Amino acid sequence: MHSVVVVSVAFLALSARADTPPATGLEALIAPIAKEHHGKVAVGVKHLVTGESYYLNGDDVMPTASLIKLPVMVEAYWQAEEGKVKLDEQIVLKADDKVPGSGVLTDNFSPGSSLALRDAVRLMMTMSDNTATNLVLDKISIPATGVRMEAIGLKETKIHSKVFRGTTTIDKKRSGLYGLGSTTTKEMVQLLEKIHKGEVVTPKACEEMMAILGKNQDNEKLVRLLPPGTKVAHKTGSLNAAKTDAGIVYLRDPADKKVKPAFAICVLTNENQDQRWVVDNAAQLTIARIARAAYDHFAPK
Repeated sequence: MHSVVVVSVAFLALSARADTPPATGLEALIAPIAKEHHGKVAVGVKHLVTGESYYLNGDDVMPTASLIKLPVMVEAYWQAEEGKVKLDEQIVLKADDKVPGSGVLTDNFSPGSSLALRDAVRLMMTMSDNTATNLVLDKISIPATGVRMEAIGLKETKIHSKVFRGTTTIDKKRSGLYGLGSTTTKEMVQLLEKIHKGEVVTPKACEEMMAILGKNQDNEKLVRLLPPGTKVAHKTGSLNAAKTDAGIVYLRDPADKKVKPAFAICVLTNENQDQRWVVDNAAQLTIARIARAAYDHFAPK
């Protein structure tokens, strides 16, 4: 009797596998890459014209690292539109504003130097300047970004504190779980799509923000395996155990030969086994391979 049960269970398992259709399209290209990675991977990809999409762990809340600076930029522009801040307002850099990590303000600017809020936003995005980020947060407040994102339906996209200033956290639990910020790939793709469509702040503000994203100087993740010259508007993030990148990849339209926004993509990694701060970090390569797979899928043949 026991052997009959075992055979029956095995037969049912084989039948279930036989009934499962093989992966196709984006899933067939991306899922194997994510599976090979030693760490957790979440992916979101969506074509901005056809709507074709693929999500892997798309609703899982993950650490953002510096990727959270993208919604911070959106909030800064929104508050400028509302008259709460002025992008041309001058900010004076103080000695105790300086924090370590990426950027140029800490090592290259003296206390007493001044810069416009607009320039602080640009440094925050193009060079991921941590000191500039905190200057922006001083103007718009830490909670404002999360409140705004929730208002537009992105309830898991939040910044929890200033950079390297853990005592400023507004949510100790989320800070403990995710560090500086948190989001999902689905929400980040939605935010990118809204910016692309001019649906946040104003169309003009969206154009300015897209231009800033297009000047990101970190090309070690999404961009690195794409064909030379491929235009990408994106924001990256890096921590020991988490590497992230999200943006919009442009393709040349064969009909009119113009380069146009094609697809939004977000890749979040966490719990990475490889925590080396080197160009060929495994998570960075995984992100690059996933971006190239999406590019190959959407690019005109």
